[in-house]
Amino acid sequence: MSETERRNLGAHYTSEENILKLIKPLFLDALWTEFHKLGNNKAKLNTFHHRLAQLTFFDPACGCGNFLVIAYRELRQLELAILEKVHKKAQLLEIDTLIKLDVNQCYGIELEEFPAQIAQVALWLTDHQMNQQVSAMFGVYFVRIPLKTSATIVHANALQTDWRNVCPHASFIIGNPPFIGKNFRNLQQNADLAKVFTHTPQLPAVKLYKSLDFVCAWHYTATAYMKTHPATQTAFVSTNSIVQGEQVAILWQPLLDAGVYINFAHRTFSWSNEAKNNAAVHVVIIGFSLFSVPSKTLFIYADIKEKPQALSATNINPYLFDAPNVIVNARKNPLCLAAPIMTRGSQATDGGYLLLNQQEKDDLVKSEPQAEQYIQPFLMGDEFINNIPRYCLWLVDCLPSELKKMPEVLKRIEAVKSVRLASSKAATREWANKPMLFTETRQPTQGHYLALPRVSSEHRQYVPVGFLPYTHIVGDKLQIIPDATVYHFGVMTSIMHNAWMRVTCRRLGGSYSYSAKIVYNNFPWPTPTPKQTAIIETAAQSVLNARAQFPNASLADLYDPRTMPLILTKGHIKLDKAVDAAYCYQGGNEDSERVTFLFKCYDSWR
Repeated sequence: MSETERRNLGAHYTSEENILKLIKPLFLDALWTEFHKLGNNKAKLNTFHHRLAQLTFFDPACGCGNFLVIAYRELRQLELAILEKVHKKAQLLEIDTLIKLDVNQCYGIELEEFPAQIAQVALWLTDHQMNQQVSAMFGVYFVRIPLKTSATIVHANALQTDWRNVCPHASFIIGNPPFIGKNFRNLQQNADLAKVFTHTPQLPAVKLYKSLDFVCAWHYTATAYMKTHPATQTAFVSTNSIVQGEQVAILWQPLLDAGVYINFAHRTFSWSNEAKNNAAVHVVIIGFSLFSVPSKTLFIYADIKEKPQALSATNINPYLFDAPNVIVNARKNPLCLAAPIMTRGSQATDGGYLLLNQQEKDDLVKSEPQAEQYIQPFLMGDEFINNIPRYCLWLVDCLPSELKKMPEVLKRIEAVKSVRLASSKAATREWANKPMLFTETRQPTQGHYLALPRVSSEHRQYVPVGFLPYTHIVGDKLQIIPDATVYHFGVMTSIMHNAWMRVTCRRLGGSYSYSAKIVYNNFPWPTPTPKQTAIIETAAQSVLNARAQFPNASLADLYDPRTMPLILTKGHIKLDKAVDAAYCYQGGNEDSERVTFLFKCYDSWR
């Protein structure tokens, strides 16, 4: 299969290390723990051995069978340990009657025919290798020839196939289904998604399924399977976007309603693999079932490329925090009535003809000096964060008689008209009648307003937030709060709000994508006393004053962890303490503790 074909299928080679991250907490660790507890009790060991032979493993997106191969190999290693305890070498005259595990315990579905064949053969080869280990350990030659059993690997579309017909009784469903975002599905994949989310008898239809990543279809289908096989447990590797932003409510609310419990999870880590061209992505692993296990485990990564720390959890929610099962749904207005309205900036829909870089602005002013009064600073997210000079023609108050005196400006306006007339959207074509104006205008007309970029690097502890004068026009890559005060700036730029943002917003590669409807409108604001409000305002002003000491530094410079000035760091620490006090928060400084606290606040606000 070519790299292009693999990318279109969302297929990723899988390392053994990452497979073990899934199968160990799903079943392997528990089996080894049980084995060690049995000691040398032969009767109990034989019963345990028999139970291992009854386990079945199903990968509904098996590729070349890596998950099944590693799972089968690890079980054979456990079987070998059992035999070593129960039988003496001299007694093993008929070893073939004592080996109970076989490849027919493995089931899979694979869309491509060649990988399906490889999976079948790979399991036979693994069986042969394990048989050689048996021979070496006990000194008795053991080989299964002729081959009498085989794994059930079906060449089919897993989302158009009844899984129960492939694997009638799966003990465990495992794998890493295709990593394909909502904007990259082909027509067949769209049809597959529609079938799963609108025609799965055991579960309700999901209206907004088109906003989901392709991998979500496997979670939904697995849950439907478990509705008829309630003892089955599932664990999938998934793109981390399914536990972020709008996808959480769309996918996980119906799963929670169906009775799903998350029993273990690896938070976001880098999915390293063994491909020639390493297809690294940010993923999570989620183990779930229709029953709650006694001990739940969260695997936390201080660095997404390093080893995780395992933490016990009381309840793992869909954001992968030890917190109640609250879902943050999109809201049109803020949850807290005292919070001012956030909206996004204006939208030009102009083909770039109303926008100017520094050189274009200088050239236009040189040729038409009267145009300067209609040119305003213009900022999208990149310009706001990096102090990149950019401008726009803001012709809201420009009279027709004035426009006629500016032929170069008129050329740009005619170009805007042509662009809008060529649009496939009727609403945009209507705006061709007003080519001198932005199609969407939400610009404040006086004072200052608060601006926050919709996309910001994940490497910053604080998303840059700042005040702008009304004369600075902002585009739709910035969120704005027209009625914000210094107090609102203080809370918005605090570590408390940033911790909430990091969990509830979705990711775009290595950046956070801030949503007013998801992140801001659901943010549980504190209810400070007048004294606490004044302390927050004073601390927030100190942060603004610290920034002002570096007039030539961009927000990107000021909030780069490597270059953040000490005075600004101290200002934020003081502000964070003030905001924490307004929440009566007494937990630790880790995001996990703050977010657990905020989820409880959110639950009480609803």
